[in-house]
Amino acid sequence: MPLSTYMPEEMGSVAIAPLGPVEAGSYQSFFIVYTAGKFGIDDSGSLKIVHRFASDLGRLQMDDPEGPNYVSAQASNGAVLHMEYDLKRNFRPWDKTLYIKVVRGFLSEGDRIVIRIGDRRFGGPGVRMQTFQEKEFQFRTLVDAFATYDYVELPDTPSIVIEPGPPVLYKAIIPTLKRVGETFLLGLKGEDKWGNPSTKCEDTFRLVSTRPVENLPEEISFYPGQASVQLDGLRAMEEGDLRIDLIDLAGNVTASSNPLRVLPKRSGVSFWADLHGQSQETIGTNNARDYFAFARDRAFLDATVHQGNDFQITSDFWAELNTLSREFTQDSRFVVIPGYEWSANTCLGGDRNILYAEEGRPIYRSSHALVEDRSDVVQDANSVEDLFDKLADEDVMVFAHVGGRYADIRRGHDRDKERSVEVHSAWGTFEWLVEDAFEMGYRTGILATSDGHKGRPGASHPGATRFGAYGGLTCLFADDLTRTDLMKALRLRHHYCTTGCRAVLTTKVTLDRPADRYDDDPALGGPPDERVSEAVMGDILRTDAEEALFEIDIHAAAPIERIDIRNGLRHLETWRPSEKEDMGRRIRVIWEGSEYRGRGRETIWDGSAELSGNAFTRIEPINWYNIEKKLDLVSPQRVEWTSLTTGGFIGFDAWLDDMVMGWLAIDTPLVKETLAVQDIGREDTCLEAGGLGRRVRVYRLPEENPHTRLRLERRIPLSPDRDDALYVRITLEDGHVIWSSPIYLVP
Repeated sequence: MPLSTYMPEEMGSVAIAPLGPVEAGSYQSFFIVYTAGKFGIDDSGSLKIVHRFASDLGRLQMDDPEGPNYVSAQASNGAVLHMEYDLKRNFRPWDKTLYIKVVRGFLSEGDRIVIRIGDRRFGGPGVRMQTFQEKEFQFRTLVDAFATYDYVELPDTPSIVIEPGPPVLYKAIIPTLKRVGETFLLGLKGEDKWGNPSTKCEDTFRLVSTRPVENLPEEISFYPGQASVQLDGLRAMEEGDLRIDLIDLAGNVTASSNPLRVLPKRSGVSFWADLHGQSQETIGTNNARDYFAFARDRAFLDATVHQGNDFQITSDFWAELNTLSREFTQDSRFVVIPGYEWSANTCLGGDRNILYAEEGRPIYRSSHALVEDRSDVVQDANSVEDLFDKLADEDVMVFAHVGGRYADIRRGHDRDKERSVEVHSAWGTFEWLVEDAFEMGYRTGILATSDGHKGRPGASHPGATRFGAYGGLTCLFADDLTRTDLMKALRLRHHYCTTGCRAVLTTKVTLDRPADRYDDDPALGGPPDERVSEAVMGDILRTDAEEALFEIDIHAAAPIERIDIRNGLRHLETWRPSEKEDMGRRIRVIWEGSEYRGRGRETIWDGSAELSGNAFTRIEPINWYNIEKKLDLVSPQRVEWTSLTTGGFIGFDAWLDDMVMGWLAIDTPLVKETLAVQDIGREDTCLEAGGLGRRVRVYRLPEENPHTRLRLERRIPLSPDRDDALYVRITLEDGHVIWSSPIYLVP
């Protein structure tokens, strides 16, 4: 829309070689040859070679010919060119721009500019391709032939195929809660080093379950061209927890599934969803059809939502999304909930996610900023107050989101429609948003999404750019896998969430006498729904009880490092499964937090840890998804790293030669501190760094932690004059985090 449409066929042509396919994340070298058209390019005219915001192509540079991502350009007639690269010099989603200006001379028809992306002539390795697969990666070419800074996009831009690499690990995914005799699906895939489902798998495995599973084959093979294998119709006929292992031909466990809990006949089971992501029609990658297919067939989700930025969703694309949600929804197999991201400027309320109960509902945009057709502009909801006014009569659920913009729930909140807040996505971890809800007295659930832009909903690796975390997932408790049941689960706040892992979690409150339970927030004025003595996560009870029994039951694929028990803004207890005497020679060093709430929240932690009078014997990374960021044991006394956080945590485990002798010196831009090794204990040593929860934490861990399943009970005194909001934050040793939605006890 913002570009000139003046005679694009006369503005020249562009060719790209080679066209691939190329491996995601590999180093390549490309020629882009622009041939001037009828008008040439006048003195001080220019080209823009642009690619998508979502792409994490290596950052192009013109200063170091021997380094990666080096770019050169040369005019065939000797005209002098000037180049710059900027991450935001064009209209979204084609933000990232190589700008080439004719600064002396001009181009006539037929003259050429040869651009070498990843020029290897001077010893450089080439350009590092984006780390995720795409059918049609494009360098689009925009021409300012008349030196007016009014650009015309050339038609028929060639595209490059980016495909996954070979597998470096395998994954096995099953549900987490099923009834005895109920069928379920086992999803299997190999992932390349950047997290793409690999089509280059060529392996055979035995399948072994820890409990009997009907219809589970003894053996499964992967063949080239397959991105996943799905085994449906499996059935467990006895109660208990199980997992399924992939055993290679040498007898080694290649992958273990998440745990599945099988229970007797009951009203509800659990379903896994990624409630937010985008495709190439807005600011993501690959098209919307591919988006839904990936969620179902590659991430093995039960449900998903497409949440494009509203100011980029045309009426035609909104209609297409509704068509696709009908097509892909198949009860008991896969559900798409229609929705969009209301993307207002922060000063007007910030991001909200809109989930409709059915297709065919209106889209109330925050603006028409990138939608050319303004015929429905009167339908816009420019502020959060306008949004909730327009949604008043809609069958809809809303949750507060943190993306580039963040939701200002202090300014605006609707107790009826906005029943959850988002704690985590690929943008980072945002516990401050949950705390905002508690401070304001809201009674919301807690969920997590990916907000993935790379076409991988439900398996959203961050890649190599500013997305600092693996995308989150939400587990919904519902009677069946239908849109009606899932929307009911969202209304009741019956869900928990994770930073991307799948685990079994239940929380429960038991009272010594019955209390009123409310489906809706009692602040809305409605009557209670029933009298109960027990409540599950998300429930709201009105009670005069003096204490409650709070029960936690967790079973994860990775060992449990700690369980934080919380009551709203109050931290009640940190429980660890290991005691002081269990501690070994392993320490954990992690850094976490963000600069502030807005877009520039990234915090750089490039630094080192150095031992004196002691030695590192080995190290292992924690949450190190961007493999371009280094973590090196450069000597027995020194670890070096490059890293950033956007709210969550990253770090490493280190095994020391001795747990008494020596000193550990931490050196980062924000924290410089020396600790005596003998003072590093089971409890965190926190080195604060300001911002939003920015700190370095150092503590000891046991050599081995076998605790993947735990049950806890705590008697919690209740307040007579304020809400008690009981929930847990569970940290696993592999770096994943799990949050339950609170159980609200209203005096």
